[in-house]
Amino acid sequence: MRLLVLVVLSVALMVFDARFTLLKPVRSQMSLVLMQSYWITDLPQRLWQGVASQFGSRTELVAENEKLKTENLLLQGRMQKLAALTEQNVRLRELLNSSALVNEKVEVAELIGMDPNPFTHRIIINKGERDGVILGQPVLDARGLMGQVVELMPYTSRVLLLTDTTHSIPVQVNRNGLRAIASGTGNPERLELRHVADTADIKEGDLLVSSGLGQRFPAGYPVATVKEVIHDSGQPFAIVRAVPTAALNRSRYLLLVFSDTRTPEERANDAAQAQESLDAQGGGPVIPATVPKLVSPAAAATPAAPAAAPAATAPAVTPAKPAAAAPAKPPAVVKPAVKPPVSAPATPGGRE
Repeated sequence: MRLLVLVVLSVALMVFDARFTLLKPVRSQMSLVLMQSYWITDLPQRLWQGVASQFGSRTELVAENEKLKTENLLLQGRMQKLAALTEQNVRLRELLNSSALVNEKVEVAELIGMDPNPFTHRIIINKGERDGVILGQPVLDARGLMGQVVELMPYTSRVLLLTDTTHSIPVQVNRNGLRAIASGTGNPERLELRHVADTADIKEGDLLVSSGLGQRFPAGYPVATVKEVIHDSGQPFAIVRAVPTAALNRSRYLLLVFSDTRTPEERANDAAQAQESLDAQGGGPVIPATVPKLVSPAAAATPAAPAAAPAATAPAVTPAKPAAAAPAKPPAVVKPAVKPPVSAPATPGGRE
């Protein structure tokens, strides 16, 4: 009889928790107690790793050190090129007044538990609401996207993996930009692309990356690799199966991506204000619209400018010229004082 009462009570609590959110604070407080149990159950493994690292052979450590030095040297060589490309990209975005996010802030988290339900693919990480984690935050490992945060607790969070049957993510083929929706199948080693036309240009081996269209995952991160494409002449859509690039069953250390939460209007306003402040200080990038007005008069006036003109006319022109235009070509500054028709377009260009 007592067992029956407990079973009925358990079922009632599960139904009540599924229908309402009144028990969410209780679960948040219980997570504080469960955190200690996670730490205790993980203690033997951490102790074993500590002992093994202490008794590792010197030869293996030296070999690993040499290998890491070589890899570090190669990565530093690649980083030099990537740094140059990143700086060039930033300068181009500034010239175009683009407010797109260039780099995202990330934070390392550790996997401390898994959902025992075999029909749901969820994991628990050791970062929670007090660490700045938010609902829907993307999670990835060293190989690609893993999922998103779906439940917050003070010190832990639950992450829904890409392969869960209730999860979908907008992707695009990296080779040609073809857009599709990748959905979970319940199999940790497989994703499926929904409603892909039978004539679509997609083939085995194509890399699928996040498109960023859902405003949840940042664009450009690897999601999966196409493993199989089945065409059926009698069906309007092809069957496309893909393998996730992330090690969903093996990764222990993860990355939480903190994307820019500002709206496009706020980012555009911030970019415009930053551009105006840089222009006022004379250190900002040159706006493309002002370049023809500054260069054309100089190019036209340079052949006819006399050699002694700079010394005679510089004091009369310099006070009317803003500091931002001082680094320009000297003949371009001198000529407007000699020819009034040329100086008229040059002065608005300096104010811009």
